[in-house]
Amino acid sequence: MTLFGSREGPCASIAFSGRLAFPVPRRAVPSLPRRDTSQVRSVLDAEERELVQRLKLRDEAAFSAFVLKYQERVFRLLLRMLGDRAEAEDLAQEVFISIFKSIDGFRGDSQLSTWVYRVAANHCRNRIKYLVRRRRQVTDGYEEGDEQSHVQAAHTRPAAPDQLMEAKQTERLLQEGLLSLDEEQRELIVLREVEHLSYEEIMAITGLPEGTVKSRLHRARAGLREHIERSERGRRR
Repeated sequence: MTLFGSREGPCASIAFSGRLAFPVPRRAVPSLPRRDTSQVRSVLDAEERELVQRLKLRDEAAFSAFVLKYQERVFRLLLRMLGDRAEAEDLAQEVFISIFKSIDGFRGDSQLSTWVYRVAANHCRNRIKYLVRRRRQVTDGYEEGDEQSHVQAAHTRPAAPDQLMEAKQTERLLQEGLLSLDEEQRELIVLREVEHLSYEEIMAITGLPEGTVKSRLHRARAGLREHIERSERGRRR
């Protein structure tokens, strides 16, 4: 059994069915103290540099384009981490509002996507702590009617019923396995195996050194594999 697919595979293709229904702030928010960025080398391409500049000018069209570009990735990360569609949709809105307000602090010394993942991951960690304080477990309530996951096939021919069933079973096993891991292991697995980020990107997002990322990923993979194999054995009985 393959635990993880490509970005287009059944394990990664979480559809964001919600709509980020929040107003774009019309006033410029107070900017952060300006840093000396003369020595900071930008790693952004020309298109992203232009997008960031427009965001800093509080360009509403740019913000809409930015949300369209990143909402699937942000929502997918939040859903995998929280296991709850309603929580993920609510938190996605908070993430994008936070990004819009703090865009002045983005210096361009990392990929824009890396910075977006970092903001989303920080919000996610805080939400998990909040849920734990409220004695509400991060849920595995990944009900068939709520998940609205789908296989984004490259062709137009619909998948056979047995393929759809297998994809749903794989999806559910994966999510249950992810939620059996602790928060840190889950985050690393999602960033590496679902989002397919490089070790360098994961290090930038988590602040962990490469050796720590690799060793913790090894333990997380082993734990996830053990959970899924145990679940499959129980299902065959």
